[in-house]
Amino acid sequence: MTVLAVCGLKREAKILARAGVALAVGRGDVPRGTCGVISIGIAGALAPDLSAGEAVIAERVVTANEAYETDEKWTARIAAHLAEARIGAILGRSAIADDTEVKAALRHSTRADAVDMESHIAARAARAAGLPFAALRFVSDTADCALPPAALAAMNPDGSIALRRVIGSVMRRPGQIPALLRTARESEKAFSALLRGVDALGPGLGCPYVRELPLDMA
Repeated sequence: MTVLAVCGLKREAKILARAGVALAVGRGDVPRGTCGVISIGIAGALAPDLSAGEAVIAERVVTANEAYETDEKWTARIAAHLAEARIGAILGRSAIADDTEVKAALRHSTRADAVDMESHIAARAARAAGLPFAALRFVSDTADCALPPAALAAMNPDGSIALRRVIGSVMRRPGQIPALLRTARESEKAFSALLRGVDALGPGLGCPYVRELPLDMA
């Protein structure tokens, strides 16, 4: 049996493949033989004291009107491997939290520590399938950081980077270059932290329920 890792970017998926897990980029289709679902990748910070590259392990994932508790045993295993990680709440929403006012409002209304666009998808998929669920995210943009237009234009629906749109945005608004460079630096910290975290958790991303399928089910 294997773990399903739900992320939003192809670069995240490439890193997560090191752990020998099934991958879903931006969706929550649960394949046969799945023993647990984890939302894992980069995220925006809502808590003002989180820095780029820091990890948030979810006790629960929240939306505007839902809450999903994570599996206690799996969460504890992740925390044991990532001793400096924040344990708290992660907000899942369908839109990017792109400026500081939006982030502050979301922090006030949900008390979540970080926000991403996949954790609620993974949580719903796990609940529908009756499977254990976990969530681990690494901060790519801090609560005081507004994302520049080029960063917002960067992502394709399949999780790849739309380089032509990024270049076009910069050419139209060159004044955003300093903010774009800051966003790139913080994102690199997050991806590096994700890589270290995946290697620390090892195969199955710390899931305590990984079992081999019987031969007649393989």
